[in-house]
Amino acid sequence: MTENRPPASPALGIAGGALLRHGRPHRVLSGSVHYFRVHPEQWRDRLERLVALGLNAVDTYVPWNFHERRRGEQRWSGPHDFEGFVSLAGQLGLDVIVRPGPYICAEWDNGGFPAWLTGKPGIALRSSDPVYLEAVGRWFDVLLPRIARLQASEGGPIVAVQLENEYGSYGDDAEYLAWLHARLLAAGITELIYTADGPTELMQDAGSVPGVLASATLGSRASEAAALLRARREGEPFLCAEFWNGWFDHWGEEHHVRSADGAAGVVAEILDAGGSLSLYMAHGGTNFGLWSGANHDGVRLQPTLTSYDSDAPIAENGAITEKFRRIRQVIAAATGVRPPEASDTPRVLPATSLPLRRGAGLLDALRSIGTPAFAAAPPSFEQLGIDAGLVLYEAHPVLPRGGATLTIRGLRDRALVFVDGRRVGVLDAEQALVGIRLGGDGCAVRLEILVENQGRINYGPLLGEGKGILGGVLLDRRLVQRWSARALPLDEWDEATLSGLVGETVPVSGPGAGGAVPPEASVAGFAVATVPVDEPADAFLAFPGFGKGFVWVNGFLLGRYWEIGPQVTYYLPGPLLRAGENTITVLELERFGDAIELRERAELGPESEYVETFD
Repeated sequence: MTENRPPASPALGIAGGALLRHGRPHRVLSGSVHYFRVHPEQWRDRLERLVALGLNAVDTYVPWNFHERRRGEQRWSGPHDFEGFVSLAGQLGLDVIVRPGPYICAEWDNGGFPAWLTGKPGIALRSSDPVYLEAVGRWFDVLLPRIARLQASEGGPIVAVQLENEYGSYGDDAEYLAWLHARLLAAGITELIYTADGPTELMQDAGSVPGVLASATLGSRASEAAALLRARREGEPFLCAEFWNGWFDHWGEEHHVRSADGAAGVVAEILDAGGSLSLYMAHGGTNFGLWSGANHDGVRLQPTLTSYDSDAPIAENGAITEKFRRIRQVIAAATGVRPPEASDTPRVLPATSLPLRRGAGLLDALRSIGTPAFAAAPPSFEQLGIDAGLVLYEAHPVLPRGGATLTIRGLRDRALVFVDGRRVGVLDAEQALVGIRLGGDGCAVRLEILVENQGRINYGPLLGEGKGILGGVLLDRRLVQRWSARALPLDEWDEATLSGLVGETVPVSGPGAGGAVPPEASVAGFAVATVPVDEPADAFLAFPGFGKGFVWVNGFLLGRYWEIGPQVTYYLPGPLLRAGENTITVLELERFGDAIELRERAELGPESEYVETFD
């Protein structure tokens, strides 16, 4: 006979303006670690380093698109094993805070929304739009039970759940937030629920929910934020849901850093104010594959790097930093507890140069894969059913005698333009409106436009914007029609697909390099290098002399590289390597270097001090 018993009470509670854990005064000392940015075989190492930092909790987002990239096709194993990550944290003595969104920002592609959702015509994201709510409801029907059964009240480690994410920076639909709150409660979420918004009246006005703990996200002026929240929400404790002790980077900018003393000083300020906090990020990890998002400054797209190191206390490869040591000292002084020492940084392969073998040229290879779709106007990524990667568009217009200017309306995001197999220009969204002058003799040409999605916008009013060619291609005033479009989902290609695309290879340096490299392949296309490994270990890849492209290791898409930086090296986790021969494959879009290099330390580029703003 099974005894019926009421569920245990929530772990965290609030009384008299204080945060309690099972009735006793408590302070949340958390750090953000995203399971989706860390190789699963390294989860334990990174979580153990949180314990060594002196933290008592870990928080993570749950990116909807990572788990349900295609509608109805969900993944919950391997790198997607959310429940395994949460359970592991609990085994190590850490509480867990879950931030299920459905919007997460996180500098993650599309802010965590699936492209099949945001591609719905007329959908109003993050609102009471019934079409949007229906999709969120179906997702929550799958996700929330997984969270509920891992709550502390059920014997698990989850002690808090965040409601939406910085909504006050986006909209003001109070009914939407109330609907989300009701869904959490209906799904059996009994642990502490809270909102997180910037520390301004405007953001808190629209983002907070009556009866739900309001917290702040900030990088400085913690005492001011504490005073603001306490003035607005009498009887609530001060929770800094994100303390930005570092910052992320965009391509073409500098690597953002924050001094160890400066970061530790704000941690001390939060604790002195009687507050709880989460370090964002405690360990940043890596935007593997094509999952990095983008911002928009009102003029141009700002794609996010492959590295998400974020100048965090625990570096991208798990290394312990001076910031780690300073924050650890502050936390130990506040708690009176000396945490265990951190283990050694994972081993790194020795530096070496890896000769290249060139394979198929860019257009020859990309023309050979998949089945093209045909349409009068260039179809978008969404119309082609592809959320990331490349699309190769082709048409056969007549170029008039005397030539014409080719322009692209609504280019998202970057295009290589070819005429009869010869590259004639590289365009971004702004340049595409100015265009390229093409010569002509009254004959039809083979016009090919290779468009790269550089990351979907993850923050602000352009969230959910489409990708590809959204407004058509013109020669002077005349639209180019009758297009074929070949979808190229790079992060879905496996080792066999890559091998077929690379084809026969030719060494270009070192012994046996007497073979001729096809002209196109000498400029752009596929190439491979081999890494012999006795015992797998971490590595840092560098691409001196290369232009822009993508790199796979044993069939796993590590991410993008680009000569404009600031990122110089690309972290290669040891678990991606195997004893024996390992294959590195690159798809270079612009210009090959002579060799790929293994380096022994991270090089993330020229540094600039992070400055907080609330735009």
